Amino acid sequence: MSDGTKIEWTDATWNPITGCSVVSPGCTNCYAMKLAGTRLQHHPSRTGLTKDTKAGPVWTGEVRFNEQWLDEPLRWKRPRMIFVCAHGDLFAEGVPDEWIDKIFAVMALAPQHIFQVLTKRPERMREYLTGGRRGGHLLVAAQLQFKFPIPSPAPWPHMPLPNVWLGVSVEDQKRADERIPILLNTPAAIRWISAEPLLGPLDLDKDGAVNMDSGRSYLRSWGRNDWYSRGLDWIVAGGESGVGARPMHPHWVYALRDQCAIADVPFLFKQWGNWIIASEENGHTDRSMATNDAIWLDIDGRQAKPSCDGMSEPIGMFRVTKARAGRTLKGRMHDGFPPLPAHFTKEAAE
Repeated sequence: MSDGTKIEWTDATWNPITGCSVVSPGCTNCYAMKLAGTRLQHHPSRTGLTKDTKAGPVWTGEVRFNEQWLDEPLRWKRPRMIFVCAHGDLFAEGVPDEWIDKIFAVMALAPQHIFQVLTKRPERMREYLTGGRRGGHLLVAAQLQFKFPIPSPAPWPHMPLPNVWLGVSVEDQKRADERIPILLNTPAAIRWISAEPLLGPLDLDKDGAVNMDSGRSYLRSWGRNDWYSRGLDWIVAGGESGVGARPMHPHWVYALRDQCAIADVPFLFKQWGNWIIASEENGHTDRSMATNDAIWLDIDGRQAKPSCDGMSEPIGMFRVTKARAGRTLKGRMHDGFPPLPAHFTKEAAE
């Protein structure tokens, strides 16, 4: 739980659920997993959620409901963007619907905030929001009105909740093609993706990138304003940081930025991570590449020398601190956000 965070696209984190399991390559160096197995391993909200391996702490699959934190957003009066379950997954396999009901109830009763939900399990999210359980959290919301301090008169939730943004993590094209079509068939006020860590190129506007069988690309809409007719509303991207961080080829993120610009979709670049381009501007050149903290990276993410056969568009990358790598693309910051409600501005929340 943190009212205040260094995450560039949000203002606070809220962790009523902690714990998860590894489901795809983007999970390998999960910061929440490493933290749960090291600095927070004795905290009641994290104890036993990871196991030690040769690669470091790994999620066990156990999840925990931290009910002591459930009402925190109801006590925060100033509007905030809140990252929901930053150290877990709201729709993880072991999370019962009753826990999700309570979390959605709190989000419904705190309309002053924007809640940013991110999952690697869009099937469960779609099932919850379109199936027989979709009214469960409305009943819990009514019950919670008698327990927690809420705005008066109490707002009755409308579906989809206007202050809840639903997103999926996509680290490469395979995960994009698996998860985005399901997200685009899930009712939400805002639908977004986090392409962090970006481990490969993403084409979100190709002919094959469609919402089920509609023939519509991930970034394009049908021209109407209802939730089903829209493409993605927001794209966040970034490289990986921390021990074992994998480098991100610059062309991957440049292409993603350009796709968003053409489709007029807000784009936010979060970070380079721990790898930066070898250039004079960054203090490195090709002549300094023979060091242990330097690699050559081709457009497919393979590491090799530029003289090796099969290399395409190799580029020199240096490992540096996250702070030194920064978050500018060719000298420019990209801090795009979807349109915010009239009562809420990013500046007011800072």
